[in-house]
Amino acid sequence: MTRDASAPSGQTLRALDAVNFLMADVLTGVGPFLAVYLSASLHWTPEKIGVAMSAGGFAAILAQTPMGAAVDRLRHKREAMAAAALLVGLSCIVTAALHSVAGIVSAQVVLGIIGTFFPPAMAGMTLGIVGARGLDRRIGRNETFNHAGNVFAAVACGAIGYYSDRRNIFYFVAVICVAAAGAVFFIRAREIDYQRSRGGQAAAGENKAGQPAQLWKVLASRPLVVFGVSVVLFHFANAAMLPLIGQRLAEGHPRESSVYMAVCIVGAQAVMVPVAMFAGRLAAQWGRKPVFLIGLLALPVRGVLYTVNDNPYFLVGVQLLDGIGAAIFGVVSVLIIADLTQGTGRFNLTQGMVATATGLGAALSNGLAGFVVKHAGYNNAFLFLAAVAATGSALFYCLMPETKHRETDIALSEAAASPAG
Repeated sequence: MTRDASAPSGQTLRALDAVNFLMADVLTGVGPFLAVYLSASLHWTPEKIGVAMSAGGFAAILAQTPMGAAVDRLRHKREAMAAAALLVGLSCIVTAALHSVAGIVSAQVVLGIIGTFFPPAMAGMTLGIVGARGLDRRIGRNETFNHAGNVFAAVACGAIGYYSDRRNIFYFVAVICVAAAGAVFFIRAREIDYQRSRGGQAAAGENKAGQPAQLWKVLASRPLVVFGVSVVLFHFANAAMLPLIGQRLAEGHPRESSVYMAVCIVGAQAVMVPVAMFAGRLAAQWGRKPVFLIGLLALPVRGVLYTVNDNPYFLVGVQLLDGIGAAIFGVVSVLIIADLTQGTGRFNLTQGMVATATGLGAALSNGLAGFVVKHAGYNNAFLFLAAVAATGSALFYCLMPETKHRETDIALSEAAASPAG
């Protein structure tokens, strides 16, 4: 049964808020602290730490596309999301309880694979609840709560690691996983339209849904190709910037470098909270292209500014621009993919394929940027990354069409996005 996309219940929308907040803790609560735990608590060598950190990353890249395809076919998204959250919690407990390389690497592989499930499942479930008309503002709200959860997770895990045994970070995240699994079931199953959740309907409220479009026809879409290349260049340029700043700070200010890095991470996430909300609203009013272009352009500006001054306060301040680019990307990229795949039934699969491509771009970024630093210095590396980002921005500006085809009824969109009433 297809529901009116403008009238999801307040309970379901509030539950979406809670799940997005908690899932941010589930996905990011462990990652930044794993290397610290393995080095300081278990006294692992850098080689072993590199294996553990890389294992999850490579597993995630391989899993992105098939996971997106699986989400498109999945009808019981709530139950699957709860099971995935509990599996992440179990992996955290295994990481804390076992000290063997095999056990921890296996847990990281599981975390990497399961982590690829949450973004397409959340986006698909949201589309199934609010429909195309409410998606722009609702995705903005999802990302707002997600980034707020990231800030909470970083602060809470940092405090736990500072005031108690670092192993308790993993147990804390496991408890959050249980809470997230419970919160999912406050989303009413009858309000999630299966066909709409995979982009299987040509318009919100349409009762008859066709079979999924042939995959080659979806991938042959010229706008999707342009979008894909643009975002790969964006992630290639973006992935290495924060690590390079960390290295530069560590060389010039070794004692305070950890504090500066923490401020960089938490500060950028804090900026993302309001930007994500406004990005959804602006995408509804202005269209997708101009808003996404703002996010793309923030990256080359950031890269150039890094070369102006090596004062740590200046560098940390410039890093806050990452909050603008990342927040806009997180919101508007989902909207563009939803626009381009509407009526195809391939929404989540396409998300997975784009995520795979961007993951590969990001994986190559650090190695090549490190090579440039070695032979030409930090400033030239930042300028190189800025040039790559500018190329992606120019490609998007010149070749990408506006994908928001229909005027959105603002009142309906707001009603679908906010749990009032």
